[in-house]
Order: sequence, then C-alpha cells, then structure tokens
Amino acid sequence: MSPIKLAIVGVGKIVRDQHLPSIANNPDFELIATASRHGTVEGIPAFTAIEAMLDAVPEIDAVSLCMPPQYRYEAAYKALSAGKHVFLEKPPGATLSEVTDLENLARTKGVSLFASWHSRYAPAVEAAKTFLASTNIRSAHVIWKEDVRHWHPNQEWIWQAGGLGVFDPGINALSIVTHILPPLFLTGATLEFPENRDSPIAADLHFKSGAGLPVHAEFDWRQTGKQSWDIVAETDAGQMVLADGGSKLSVNGELKFSAPEAEYPSLYRRFAEIVKAGTSDVDVSPLRHVADAFMLGKRKFVDAFYD
Repeated sequence: MSPIKLAIVGVGKIVRDQHLPSIANNPDFELIATASRHGTVEGIPAFTAIEAMLDAVPEIDAVSLCMPPQYRYEAAYKALSAGKHVFLEKPPGATLSEVTDLENLARTKGVSLFASWHSRYAPAVEAAKTFLASTNIRSAHVIWKEDVRHWHPNQEWIWQAGGLGVFDPGINALSIVTHILPPLFLTGATLEFPENRDSPIAADLHFKSGAGLPVHAEFDWRQTGKQSWDIVAETDAGQMVLADGGSKLSVNGELKFSAPEAEYPSLYRRFAEIVKAGTSDVDVSPLRHVADAFMLGKRKFVDAFYD
C-alpha cells in the first residue's frame, strides 16, 4: 500500500518537536504540504491557509491539525468536507458540540477522524491499567503541576476563552484517568483565575464513580522546581504510582515498568490504523470532564499573571 499523503496545518513547536520526527520515521505517511501563518518545513510546499493548500494539492489524503483549539473546528470542517482524513491535536476542540459535529461529518463523508490523546500512549499507562484491573481501587490522587512560564512562554491563546488555561496540560492527566479508572463524574471543583486572564491557572477537582470511588485531582501552572505529573492510587494490593506523565509505574515503592517516551510515534501508528480500517477514534470523555469543571466549578480570583 502506498503511503498516506499527509499535510500539517499549524507548524509550531509541537510539530517540530513531535509530529515531524514521528512522521519521518513512519513509512505509512509521506508529508507533502503544510499550511501555517508563519512556520514552514524545509523542502515541503508551504501555504499560509488551509483553503489554498487543499486547492493546490488535491492529492492530500489526510491532514494533521495542530493549531490552537479555538481555531481547529473551521479547519477540520474544511478538510473533512474535502474528503480528507483528519488528525486532531489535543484537545480535539474548544467545545463538545464542535467535536460531535465533526464526528458526524466524518461519518457522512466516509473518512476517519482521530481525536488524539498523546498521554494515553505514555509507556507505562497500559501497565497501570492492567494492574488496577487486577485489584480493588480505594482512592486515587492526581497531581499535575508545572511551570507555565517554562512550557508555554508568550502563548496568549492558552489564556483566552477556549484556550483552557491549566486544563491544557490537565487534560493530559484526564486522558489517562479516563483510560485506567472506572467511569467518573465531577462532584466539586474550584478554579483559580488570574484577574487579567479568561482561563484558569489552577484547578482543584473532586470526582467519584458510581460505586463511590473517590478521585482528587490538583492542577497548577505555578509550580517551580521539580515538575509533577503523577497519578497515585491506593488499592488492596498496595500503593500504585504512575509517575512522570505516565512513563514509570511503581507498586509499593518498587519500580515495575519504565520505558522511553514514544507517545507521538504511537499516535501516528494509531492514525494509520484507523485510516486503513475506515474507522474513527473520537473519545471526548477528557474534554467532557473539563466542560463539567467549568459548569460546576466555583471561581476564585487570584493576582494578575504576567508572562
């Protein structure tokens, strides 16, 4: 089978760091075009708008959309309407309704839509899921704290309405939680908003399952020093710690699994798989939890934030 002819829309840091190397090392894909207001890829035809790209390069089979979520729906709609398979960076959209509409459009057009959650493909996540399925879970605690100045310098879109604020990294934790734990629903939340921003800088969330399993999640963008991306579960078999964003699994202090990060190569393998199978993979459960937090959460205003 010939490679899937792929285009990328939105050539920024995540594309250079993750998408391009993953595509280059995957024989199922051939990058043939890009569209971005500023970024380009050497040796690849570049356009400043997706419409011009789709018109000029009709042989494109699939499009990876890597712009901020507030602008993703329009581009996805155009690509799907043109009969292209679509890869959505996380989160898949600014609203649940957008993603539902895109999923329906993909079905109508007979093409694949992929809502990618890269943290679900962290190396120890499946091992954690297997361990938790083998025992009774008593409680879980999510600690996802990082320094926004280090990871997102001068990125104004994340502070604007629809940019999600601290939920931009926090949704990575939720994508793991919704994969390894039983179905949960939000019971309470406090969201901290800087006085000069539209999106929160911190969030404290409480969930429970239908059977009463309590889960507490703490997200904060003001962390200095060591960054924290951990999920701790108390179980009948002892304490499980899924650490460093899902790369290491320990049980009762003993390291059980560790492997190098390979999230984006796994995403592109999955995208190729669903394109070949003629199916879609669209799970909105992490985004639904974020929407619930905005609906149910109490707002607390804190000092203005300046990057």
